[in-house]
Amino acid sequence: MRRTPHSRLRTSAVGALAMILGTAGLAALPGTANASGTASTSGTASTSSGALAVQYRTGVNSATASQSAPWFKIRNTGTAPVPLSGVKLRYYLKADSATTNYRFSCDWAVRGCSNVTGSFGTLTRPTATADRYLEIGFSAAAGTLAPGADTGDIQVRFHRSDWQQLVQSDDHSFGPGQSAYADWPKVTAQLSGTTVWGTEPGGPVDPPPAQSLFDDFAYTGSTDPRLTANGWMIRSWGGGPGVPGATWSPQNIGFSTEGGSTLLNLKTSTEGTAASTRQAEISTNTMKFRNGTYAARVKFSDAPVSGPDGDHVIQTFFAINDLKSPMADDYAEYDFEYLPNGGWGETSNAFFTTSWDTYHPGTGQVVNTHSVERGSFDGWRDLVFTIDDQDIRYYVDGRLFGTHSAAYLPERGMLIAFNQWLTSLAGQPATAPRTYEQQVDWVLHVKDRVLTPAEVASRVNAYRTAGTSFEDTVTAS
Repeated sequence: MRRTPHSRLRTSAVGALAMILGTAGLAALPGTANASGTASTSGTASTSSGALAVQYRTGVNSATASQSAPWFKIRNTGTAPVPLSGVKLRYYLKADSATTNYRFSCDWAVRGCSNVTGSFGTLTRPTATADRYLEIGFSAAAGTLAPGADTGDIQVRFHRSDWQQLVQSDDHSFGPGQSAYADWPKVTAQLSGTTVWGTEPGGPVDPPPAQSLFDDFAYTGSTDPRLTANGWMIRSWGGGPGVPGATWSPQNIGFSTEGGSTLLNLKTSTEGTAASTRQAEISTNTMKFRNGTYAARVKFSDAPVSGPDGDHVIQTFFAINDLKSPMADDYAEYDFEYLPNGGWGETSNAFFTTSWDTYHPGTGQVVNTHSVERGSFDGWRDLVFTIDDQDIRYYVDGRLFGTHSAAYLPERGMLIAFNQWLTSLAGQPATAPRTYEQQVDWVLHVKDRVLTPAEVASRVNAYRTAGTSFEDTVTAS
């Protein structure tokens, strides 16, 4: 399904960057979103920790040999498919000397030796049985590993580059008695950079603390000086997206307490004319967010808090940067957008996630993709999207909603933002006043780490248990 192009001009980024950079003319290059999307792309769901197991046997069991022959099978013990291109195995060895170099070969693989890679690395924490490792990887052509399936044989070998005899009896991962495949935790498996099987020599290395942004929105109002101090700005400048001539009003951003939680409130009001329409937007004031996990708890509303229903209101959570020139390669935008009353050619409730590569503001040419579900999403929703070097994944209430390919990955940092606005005045012709409200409980970003929705919930609970209402340790990407 393709959506009809429409003029959703992203001056959230434009106005933000004009303020941050003082760049003239940025308003002429706003970022559009959802101008026309391709059909949603289906993808593989990410697995949870421990969803892979590695089996090993040796093709050469002598203590000293002309070559070592570790053979592997990788088994998917989870419930979701795993792209093998995101999997790395590490076989740990003790080099015969500090100057010894090794060569890798693949003799046979069910998935094809042409799709198997091998390289050698050096451990930063050497032990008595390991100071090097052989890392096995896979190309995209190796395919996907279905739940419960294994790769079949991966028969590889390595030898000294000078073809002298090598000693393998002192190698951490070597098992001289492994003449048949069996689970082998002395070989590790990484999935998208996270170790999900096995133990490194000397035990796992604790990663550095994650750089994170967390905000519980414990503010008193739109003029609270802590908003600016904590890196937020509230929109007051004009322009799109939405109804031409509508006002973006700082007074439409507010804060409240409900059930012990502090909430961000975004209100949109109208009496059916552009002059009477007031919209709301809040965003970070720096473009420093790129790969990692983005999450927020958002309350969408199918009905206004007052007045007649039916307006084409858009309720959002997104990340975005500026379009430096038409079809610029480094533009990026990732959206959650709920349409409670239709719009954009939809006749009723619809929920979109959209990933943008680039677009042309003059011609309407776009490069993007989206996933969509039609139906009500009224109420509180836990929204998560993750970005790594493989893809972008969107989750709603812990469920994988859409996976978008590496073609849409960001190339530089972005803002994080929320807004609520009217895409048109066609949905409700009445002149009676009405007000719509979107609420946000909290927002979280963890830099360069892909978290599951359950891990997101755990981090948020940890912040709240510790009484931390705000933290920002994220440095520019």
